[in-house]
Amino acid sequence: MAKRGKRYQETAKLVDRNKLYEPDEALSLTKQTAKAKFDETIELHVRLGVDSRHADQQVRGAVVLPHGTGKTVRTLVFAKGDRAKEAESAGSDYVGAEELVAKIQNENWFDYDVIIATPDMMGVIGRLGRVLGPKGLMPNPKAGTVTNDIAKAVQEAKAGKIEYRLDKTNIIHCPIGKASFESDKLRENFETLVSAIIKAKPAAAKGTYIRSCTVAASMGPGIKVNSAKLS
Repeated sequence: MAKRGKRYQETAKLVDRNKLYEPDEALSLTKQTAKAKFDETIELHVRLGVDSRHADQQVRGAVVLPHGTGKTVRTLVFAKGDRAKEAESAGSDYVGAEELVAKIQNENWFDYDVIIATPDMMGVIGRLGRVLGPKGLMPNPKAGTVTNDIAKAVQEAKAGKIEYRLDKTNIIHCPIGKASFESDKLRENFETLVSAIIKAKPAAAKGTYIRSCTVAASMGPGIKVNSAKLS
């Protein structure tokens, strides 16, 4: 295991690894552990009592955080005609069609954070599956990124809409803000995401749904949240 830096070791002393913290206390402590010279991202990690290998136990969706993530989101929209004009009016950073597919294929171009597409463009974008899939950039109807309501999708992405999905170890990892956020804003973002995950509980899920919940600054130690009251 790699040796942790001095700063990490100092902040780790603030955290009782055996304690389950109430959400407010955990988020406050997370802000205290964010000692880096940049504005660290606060992340939420939720382990669920489901098996992601089964299609009927998948947990995936998207939610708009009330206070955003603190990150400037760059959008790329695949659309034509009136839908392309809507995307431009809504403030999308990039708008186009086949020529942007070629740019991604030929130039390995990734100067954007979210891709939104109209349904009729998915046949064209399908060629990029191997490139976009592993980066989590492939548009998806469940996430609201395959839609004819392009203006709304762009506005939501810019406002702080995040996608949540299980990884192979049945954990959801999502940003819920920055260390510079006020505690109450972090709490509202935290509650919004947790509520969305609870609502997305598959019917096939048995036993305890939220197994564990941890918050952490990007360079700080994990802080365990008392998840018993969450679900």
